[in-house]
Amino acid sequence: MSRSETVAGEGTPGEVVAGAAAPAAGRRYPLQLFRSELHLVFGRARTWALLAGLAGVPVLIGIAIRLSGGPGEGEGFLSQVAGNGMFLAVAAVGLSMPFFLPTAVTVISGESLAGEASLGTLRSLLTAPAGRSRLLAAKMVALVVFCFAATMTLWLSGLVTGVVLFPVGDVTLLSGTTIPLAEGLLRALGIAGLVAASMLGLASIGLFVSSMTSTPLAAMAATFASYVVLGILDAIPQIHVIHPWLLMDKWFSFADLLRDPPYWDLIGRNLLLQGAYLVVFYSLAWARLTSRDVGG
Repeated sequence: MSRSETVAGEGTPGEVVAGAAAPAAGRRYPLQLFRSELHLVFGRARTWALLAGLAGVPVLIGIAIRLSGGPGEGEGFLSQVAGNGMFLAVAAVGLSMPFFLPTAVTVISGESLAGEASLGTLRSLLTAPAGRSRLLAAKMVALVVFCFAATMTLWLSGLVTGVVLFPVGDVTLLSGTTIPLAEGLLRALGIAGLVAASMLGLASIGLFVSSMTSTPLAAMAATFASYVVLGILDAIPQIHVIHPWLLMDKWFSFADLLRDPPYWDLIGRNLLLQGAYLVVFYSLAWARLTSRDVGG
């Protein structure tokens, strides 16, 4: 049972009918609900297992590069890791985008509402219609926090592993310009933020799918299937006309932050696209949840 059920059930029936809740308690309610959802997400063993798995990705990459030999091997950011360990943080985040990060986001978002429904706690929460919008908002905010937590887990693990295994110094950008390490770290941190924001569209799809079923595994499977279908469509050149509207079409625009000056065009388009997905699927989830029968 989630803490949000306890919060929603506070007060005696007489107090609820009379509307005698104190204004201060009303102001505290959204914060309590948000804290409850964070506890629900990060209090699960599977969440920490996912984060531990993500943290292990940069370690494996770093060890493989270290054992493989000299600098310049590999492609993209991997070719620069041996010469500057800071790039391991960027490489780990980038290499995790096609599978590891989406899988983690799929699991957590797919379970967000369906998990409550499968445990029977969602039914109690839906008996208070005025609280449904707050509940959904708290779920979405918790998913946003998880997206950033998952990405930062990869980034921090990559940075620590890179510092331990490789030399670290001034950063040579993709455009050939060399910048101080501090500025390079700041740009790498910005890349982590962009990657985390790129996961929000998928998280909103998962939230919507989760509102449609009471079976968490079905919600996870449907969300991941949607991601795979979008990826397949994005890989078919004959339908390039729809590519700009597909979820992951501009995911890798984060690399433009390592140019001098940064190219903001594709980065901005990606953020707008993720925002559009977030608005559309959050709205669909809201429409479903606010019209859902208590027993549904």
